[in-house]
Amino acid sequence: MNPLAHFDPDDPYPESDGEPMAENTEQYEWLVKIKENLEILFAQDPQVFVAGDLFWYPVPDRRIAGPVAPDVMVAIGRPKGRRGCYKQWEEGGIAPQVVFEILSPANSLKEMADKLAYYDTYGVEEYYVYDPSANTLEIWLRQEGRVRRMSHLKGWVSPRLGIRFALTGETLEIFDPQGQPFLTSVELAARLRDEAGRAALERARAEEERARAEEERARAEEERACAAQERARAEQEHARAEQLAERLRALGFEP
Repeated sequence: MNPLAHFDPDDPYPESDGEPMAENTEQYEWLVKIKENLEILFAQDPQVFVAGDLFWYPVPDRRIAGPVAPDVMVAIGRPKGRRGCYKQWEEGGIAPQVVFEILSPANSLKEMADKLAYYDTYGVEEYYVYDPSANTLEIWLRQEGRVRRMSHLKGWVSPRLGIRFALTGETLEIFDPQGQPFLTSVELAARLRDEAGRAALERARAEEERARAEEERARAEEERACAAQERARAEQEHARAEQLAERLRALGFEP
C-alpha cells in the first residue's frame, strides 16, 4: 500500500518512498498505456488531472492516514499541472474520483484489501483492478456511500470517464468514447506513421488530379483557340466570296 517507513517532521509529506514505479515490464506498460491514453483523452479539458504512481495524501494528519500511490488516478475538477504529490486539502477537498491498479506477483491479498478499504474510506468513485497474468478485471463503483463490486459480463462503460472496457479471452481492451482503442506508445507511433503515409499518398493523388485537371483545361483552351481560328478563317473565306460576288454583279453577272 505504498507505506512510508517512518515519519519525518521536517518532511511530513514526502513525494517518494524509494520504491520502483512497477514490479515488472508488463505492469509498467499497462500503467503507462492507461495513463497516457487518459492524458490524450482529456488533453483539451484543463480541469482534469491525470497522474501515475503519485502519492495521494487525503488528510493533513499523517496519524490518521498515510499516503497511497494509485497506479493511475484521475481527479476531475482539478487543474492540470505539475505536482510532487496530491494533497487533497490543497485540491479543494476533491479526492481522485477514478483510480486504477495493475496487479503484479508482488501484490498480496492484504495489500489489495487495504487499498480497497482506503479508496472506499476516502471517496474514490470508480476503482479498477486489472491482473494481466490472470486476465481478470475487477470493477468497483460507489453506490449509496460505499464502493461495491460490479458485474461486467457484457462490457462496462465508466460513468465518469466514458471509456469502455472489453475483456477478451486474451487481454483487456479499452476504448475511448468515440470507439478508438487505447494504444501503447509504439502502436500510437505506428498509427501516426501510417496516417502520415496515407496523408502523403492523398496529397500526391490530389496533386496528380490537379495536374490532370490542368492538362484538361489547357487542352480545352487549345481546342477553343483552334475553333476560334477556324471561325476566323471561315469568316475570311465568306468575306472574299462576298467581294467576288460584288465584282461579278458590277460586271453584269449574277453569281
